[in-house]
Amino acid sequence: METSRREQRGRRSVLRRRRALAASLAALALVAVIVGVVAIVRALSVEAAPDAAGPVPTAATPTPTSTPLTAAQQLLAGSSDPAACAVSFAGDDVSEQPQLQHQGALYDALPIPRRDGAVFAGWYASEADAQSANVDARVNGADLVACTDREITLYGAWTTPEAVAAADVAVPILMYHQFTTRPEGESNSLRLNYTYIGDFDAQLGYLADQRFYLPTWDELSAFIDGRLALPPRSVIITDDDADSTWLELAVPVVDAHRLLTTSFVITKWRSEPSPSPFVLQRSHTHDMHEAGANGKGRMVNWSAAQIAADMETSAQILGAKQVMAYPFGHYNDTAKQGLRDAGFEMARTIDHGYVRAGTDKLALPTIRINYGMSLSEFIAEVG
Repeated sequence: METSRREQRGRRSVLRRRRALAASLAALALVAVIVGVVAIVRALSVEAAPDAAGPVPTAATPTPTSTPLTAAQQLLAGSSDPAACAVSFAGDDVSEQPQLQHQGALYDALPIPRRDGAVFAGWYASEADAQSANVDARVNGADLVACTDREITLYGAWTTPEAVAAADVAVPILMYHQFTTRPEGESNSLRLNYTYIGDFDAQLGYLADQRFYLPTWDELSAFIDGRLALPPRSVIITDDDADSTWLELAVPVVDAHRLLTTSFVITKWRSEPSPSPFVLQRSHTHDMHEAGANGKGRMVNWSAAQIAADMETSAQILGAKQVMAYPFGHYNDTAKQGLRDAGFEMARTIDHGYVRAGTDKLALPTIRINYGMSLSEFIAEVG
């Protein structure tokens, strides 16, 4: 009987342990369910309100590649000049790199391309102008730089050596000296040197109205070499000595007509900057506008070394070499050698004539403008 009771108590004890285990397992299962539900709710909450839970990670966006600067834009980027203008060049067989020019100033040292079997015919404002060789749209160092958005493109044109030879262009270099307000002229020994300012105005007015082309000295050099074609109506305007009457009377007329001129300056006497954007200042020597031992100019009395030294001094004052005018028109082989030694390429004489292809660059002829020259005589001289 006692044994039976112990067995019953044992069975009840096992049953209680089993129930306790089952209760524990059920509690653990409930906790797991609760944890899962909470996780789901949180996930849904983040998806529904990303701003409250912080930004949702996104895939990295690649950095855009910047467009490379053109050669012209690179020039502008490296310049602090607010008036800088990047000039680009286009056309058949034109590979010249862009240049920085200054708006409001004359174009400076525009390139002159080369091509075998062809002659360069200049730069033009548009492709159509280049194709038609429209002289009125031809651009050179006689023109002021004007850009849109700090950039401009010039278009090159070509012609043939045969066409250049057939045109047979002859370029007059006009030579002025002093000026007067007296229609009757001056009465001193240099009377013929003076030009009545009214005549000068009429002469420049004619050149402007007829739209004569005004070559630069670089262009004249290339024309002589046969590398550049110049229009039939081309002319170069020069003044000797930079006399006070040139500065006071003539330069305002030059400015009014906006025509490129060259003033040959005796730098011992005058060293001021150019009085106008349309006036190039070039050398009339530094101290050779004086008589030498034989009564002629020092230019034909001094040695080549002395001449070169004088011309170097003059060039340093003016900031340019390129071309000079012989004092009194006196020159010889020694004078030419002195100029070469100093790095000068061209020299203007007082010999009457016109510049053509093949002309001696150190003996450029000229058209002297004397007092009393009528407009019809002037027109006949310039062609």
